[in-house]
Amino acid sequence: MEDLKTKLIYAMETYFGPDERRIRHAKKVTGYVEQLLDEETDYAVCVAAGVLHDIGIHEAERKHGSTAGKYQEMEGPAVARPILERLGFVPDKVAEICDIIAHHHSPGVITTRNFQVLYDADWLVNLKDEYDFKDPARLERVIEKVFQTPQGQALAREIYLGKKGA
Repeated sequence: MEDLKTKLIYAMETYFGPDERRIRHAKKVTGYVEQLLDEETDYAVCVAAGVLHDIGIHEAERKHGSTAGKYQEMEGPAVARPILERLGFVPDKVAEICDIIAHHHSPGVITTRNFQVLYDADWLVNLKDEYDFKDPARLERVIEKVFQTPQGQALAREIYLGKKGA
């Protein structure tokens, strides 16, 4: 499985080229994906979604002049599909991963555990940029509302509120 992750990361790094910011983000999200995996999740699907979830961002910038989530969702699957096929993913896994990428900013459209793990992992990285940490009670409410898995909520509380085992 580690070989699969290495190949996915290499493909993502090759695609992003010198864009170290996007590469770092994808690696951080993938690290959290791995922490959130459980018996209900598919390692290959979740890790691939973690590595490739923002792969459409350059096309979003090029075509739409924006990195907004809706444009990443629109452009990401077309970039991810050939990467996944080249790496030997079977068609149903390619479809699932592309579906997750196509909705990774749109919770509720897909309700699978694989989607929830990617969604929570992305928020674990992005939360610091989206919310004010001066009000712990408000942050607790945000964590409760935003995160979709108990594991994601617990990890967010540990990272952002310093609550071990919460």
